[in-house]
Amino acid sequence: MRRSRRWDELSARSKATLMLLTAIQLSLAVSAWTDLAQRPAEQVSGSKRRWAGIIAVNFLGPLLYFARGRRAPASET
Repeated sequence: MRRSRRWDELSARSKATLMLLTAIQLSLAVSAWTDLAQRPAEQVSGSKRRWAGIIAVNFLGPLLYFARGRRAPASET
């Protein structure tokens, strides 16, 4: 069985890559949660509570929210 490596056992390049991926993940999640919180419920496809949970799933959750979770505002014409 393969043992997980500790932070201090990683190379500088591996640490930098992990920090970059973490920053991207957090940025995506915070952006998606902020959008979800400010968007009216009628502009969200489905339950806001469900989307809040989906957004927490790594990179895929926020990307799914931005691609499928938002509806365009109804036109005012």
